[in-house]
Amino acid sequence: MIEQSIFYILAATAVIATLLAITEKHPVHAILYLVTSLFSMAVIFYLLMAPLVAAFEVILYAGAIMVLFLFVIMMLDLGHPDKGLAPGWREWLPAALLSTISIASLATVIISRHSAATTYPASLPIRDVALRLFQEHGLAVELVSLQLLFALVGALYLGKQSPSSPAPLPRGEGGQRSGEGS
Repeated sequence: MIEQSIFYILAATAVIATLLAITEKHPVHAILYLVTSLFSMAVIFYLLMAPLVAAFEVILYAGAIMVLFLFVIMMLDLGHPDKGLAPGWREWLPAALLSTISIASLATVIISRHSAATTYPASLPIRDVALRLFQEHGLAVELVSLQLLFALVGALYLGKQSPSSPAPLPRGEGGQRSGEGS
């Protein structure tokens, strides 16, 4: 019952954070909302007994790809806040509230699962982990690697600056450009 309630709370948090990421005008704030949304999705995956997907969600999406987006924003000079204006509570309150809900939900899930913890072997050989990963989840691993490749290509494309073309010379009388012989 509590896990079902947490699921719906996290789903609402993810939807609200995504909507705020879409509507936010400041690109760095939009990325922070998107990270909050991805973290909520990771907790949902953990709640649905998919810890590997939850780890991929945090490490790859909320970590690596969002860092690439931040680098692109920094390279394109899109992340300058308005100078002279201190951020007010209206700007940081939604992000703080959504993040607090996500983290509190994760803590609740971990505490509830810890009380009913199952025993695992003390050590699992890396060979067994690799065999299980690539035999049972091989397609998921390949799809994640393709998504990382697409994110890298997209970041490189966005970060590439186009060469500036020279400005055309002004036209003088008679249709000739100034500087041309008469």
